[in-house]
Amino acid sequence: MKVYALVGKSGTGKSYQAMNLCREKNIDGIVDDGLFIVGNGILAGISAKRQNTRIGAIKTALFTDEWHKISVKEKIKEAGPDRLLIIGTSEGMVEKIAERLGLPEIEDIVYIESITTENEREAAIKQRHELGKHVIPVPTFQIKREFSGYFVDPLRIFRGRGKSGKGKFAEKSVVRPTYSYMGDYIISDRVISDIVDCVLMKRNNDLTVIRVLTENKNNGIRITVLVLVKYGIKIIETAKSFQEQIASRVGYMTAFNIDGVDVEVRGLK
Repeated sequence: MKVYALVGKSGTGKSYQAMNLCREKNIDGIVDDGLFIVGNGILAGISAKRQNTRIGAIKTALFTDEWHKISVKEKIKEAGPDRLLIIGTSEGMVEKIAERLGLPEIEDIVYIESITTENEREAAIKQRHELGKHVIPVPTFQIKREFSGYFVDPLRIFRGRGKSGKGKFAEKSVVRPTYSYMGDYIISDRVISDIVDCVLMKRNNDLTVIRVLTENKNNGIRITVLVLVKYGIKIIETAKSFQEQIASRVGYMTAFNIDGVDVEVRGLK
């Protein structure tokens, strides 16, 4: 395995540039902020961006927790990438990560200044410090479960045209880390109920909502909607359509991962 490193100060756009660098050097995997990423998927790890404090984030990024270190180390061995990129803020940091994960010595260190312009770095710093946004080099659907409710937004980057002549897009995800907030925020059950009502308003009076129940799960929220169905319509098809609309709209408006939506038909109207 050949190990590369991408080094630069915090907020200068390292994660944003990582996929371009991987494509140029045919790198298979990335170790970034406590995650092991291959292709478009997170194979192992805990994101430093979910920690409650900056100190906790740094410890996670350095794999100081033994269970975290072992799980990622084993997954790297199992996946067996030919080339691996470690992202860090200093030479010492990437070397320490390589050592803790039992990786070969880093053969090539790339500095963010060598692959970006000063204007690009200034724009990245502005996104980080003024807006609190961080980039993870994987598609939104891959991380939404872990970052449920933490304002996950897709960022599509045009890659250029390939042999087929068609342009390709690479998707990265922008998140606001937990430690970037001053205190906690809560989305109340009433908000979920209001969103369900908005979905209901766009339907043809085929349903009446009796009650909306929400339950917090480890993977997101589970929603149960009790309804009455208009007599004479196809109950299963109507309930399924309503279920899909609720999941889509609540997920979009709150950034919560939807663990499940249950529509219970309690009677006819």
